[in-house]
Amino acid sequence: MDSIPEVDPEQAKARLDAGDAIFMDVRDPGSYRAAHIPGALHVGDHNIQQLLDTTDADATIIIYCYHGHSSLGGAAYLLEHGFDHTFSLRGGFEGWRGAFPGDTTPAEGGGP
Repeated sequence: MDSIPEVDPEQAKARLDAGDAIFMDVRDPGSYRAAHIPGALHVGDHNIQQLLDTTDADATIIIYCYHGHSSLGGAAYLLEHGFDHTFSLRGGFEGWRGAFPGDTTPAEGGGP
């Protein structure tokens, strides 16, 4: 596959503020529970098929991991399944937290 499209934290924050992107967190459940980008969905083997079945393929998706490496593979997977507006967050959650330290949230109720 050609290079995976990426967005930097500032571009992702603009999309979050506009409410026009779906954020997907592919980190482990404990990390997601501890803190994630507000409104992000926790995605993994347990729910990826449901995601493919229920998400509009025309939606803009920003996928992130810890440092922006594993999310490249996740973005490639979604792109291969017809989600043409998928981006990996450059720098991952750590890049986001560095740029916007006050703009994270724990999972409500402590569950994924």
